[in-house]
Amino acid sequence: MTNALSELLSTRDWLLADGATGTTLFNMGLQSGDAPEFWNFDHVDRITALYQGAVDAGSDMFLTNTFGGNASRLKLHGGEKQVHEINKAGAEIAREVADKSGRKVVVAGSVGPTGDIMVPMGSLTFESAVEMFHEQAEGLKAGGADVCWVETISAAEEFKAAAAAFALADMPWCGTMSFDTAGRTMMGLTSAELVKLVGKLPNAPLAFGANCGVGSSDLLRTVLGFQAAGPEQPVIAKGNAGIPKYVDGHIHYDGTPELMADYACLARDSGATIIGGCCGTTPEHLRAMREALETRPKGPAPTLDAIAEALGGFSSESDGTDGGGPTRAPRRGRRRS
Repeated sequence: MTNALSELLSTRDWLLADGATGTTLFNMGLQSGDAPEFWNFDHVDRITALYQGAVDAGSDMFLTNTFGGNASRLKLHGGEKQVHEINKAGAEIAREVADKSGRKVVVAGSVGPTGDIMVPMGSLTFESAVEMFHEQAEGLKAGGADVCWVETISAAEEFKAAAAAFALADMPWCGTMSFDTAGRTMMGLTSAELVKLVGKLPNAPLAFGANCGVGSSDLLRTVLGFQAAGPEQPVIAKGNAGIPKYVDGHIHYDGTPELMADYACLARDSGATIIGGCCGTTPEHLRAMREALETRPKGPAPTLDAIAEALGGFSSESDGTDGGGPTRAPRRGRRRS
């Protein structure tokens, strides 16, 4: 399949993704409890600025403001009948920004989890999840997204449902899970198990990986876990920029641009091909990451000790791939802030 992302991947050793959507929008005035997806109608200028910030910082791709744009999440705000329009609008704004950039920039249609727990633990059926993801994917496709990008997933069945939905929409896709529970997803998957899952999907993603979680050190340990399992697809790394704090009415993450530059190069050396940031990552961070990736030579895969020394210690002793349980790790290394 020929698409903008595949074309870039075929000619580049690494791609810079974007940074934080939620953090940026909160700092633009979004209030807690509000659905940011309605800003695709109400504040087009701010969503344009969100996208433009990533492009101007050197991102090769960026995600649309549609993370919670499925029927289940939008129902909480009375917007379940507007799924197609909301996703189409978010992608259309993004398409315009990308097309004006003067270079190839990939528009990735963000698709977050449904917010519901799948059977048998919850009430969400596989078929219902596919239907919700498909509706969202069709809106993103109509708005001009190059790929669908499902992110922050924790359950294997929900990941499979997204894959099936994107096949129905005839859209290439990427997918990331959040490994935020002692190296596992909330539903217990390890990095090695995600590699195995991706390898068995009939509609495989163009790339897969990890986003968000509890810190950039843990995320890089997950990336190393992917590589140890021998994946066929390129790996994605989108780690948070430090720890969140509330400062002068704004959400601020304590990871500096210098720290994220180190993270970006360590992610590349760990085996990631698509490298970006998640919560707290600003255009300033992205510019530092781009410069570091362009100027620092690729090195060998880092050891866990080297990662901890550069970025701070791990939240748990084990990432689960060794069968270890969720035990807290002693603090070691340092975090520069």
